[in-house]
Amino acid sequence: VAELSRSAVQQLIAENHVTVDGRPVAKNTRLKTGNIVHCTVPPPIETQISAQHIPLDVYYEDADLLVVNKPKGMVVHPAPGNYDGTLVNALLWHCKDSLSGVGGELRPGIVHRIDKDTSGLLVVAKNDFAHAGLAKQLADHSMTRVYQAVVYGGLKEDTGMVDASIGRSERDRKKMAVTQKHAKTAVTTYRVVARYHGFTHIELRLKTGRTHQIRVHMASIGH
Repeated sequence: VAELSRSAVQQLIAENHVTVDGRPVAKNTRLKTGNIVHCTVPPPIETQISAQHIPLDVYYEDADLLVVNKPKGMVVHPAPGNYDGTLVNALLWHCKDSLSGVGGELRPGIVHRIDKDTSGLLVVAKNDFAHAGLAKQLADHSMTRVYQAVVYGGLKEDTGMVDASIGRSERDRKKMAVTQKHAKTAVTTYRVVARYHGFTHIELRLKTGRTHQIRVHMASIGH
């Protein structure tokens, strides 16, 4: 099913939409010669999110995707505490019916995201084919995400890497932290752009995309 991402296919398997010889199976099932695999792709869930006329700073747009500059303070998609005024609400108005459904009901068209207080460019898929292709490029790192940040203090080295797993903080479950308990691998590389008194301007690239990864990794090394 070439138009679907790996994670989308895994979700279909988990929801019993994929059968082997007529029976639902686990995603790690090993196939044998002669097995018949049947996959049913259900239609996207109709979104209940309202379209809102919120101005967007669009850098690029064609029939398949658009690149939008998300301002600081805007949430990417609806979540508890932020059910409107999000980028998705604005995209539904801007794109009308042209947004992919791969992300599910709450994230139409959203291929990747950045934090509420982070500004920057986001690529948005207008159809499922574009969404799968963009997701694959992110997964195999043929498309890269570059971040700019100003951190406290002076970094000793001009380049470096932080390889430390991230999970929920045991002290505060609302926060993420470097931990080994129920954590996921996280790798961040950085290089110094400029140095100032008490601060350092750095460029960062993420090999993984964990929640608050840059903030957590920089804090873990004292910056």
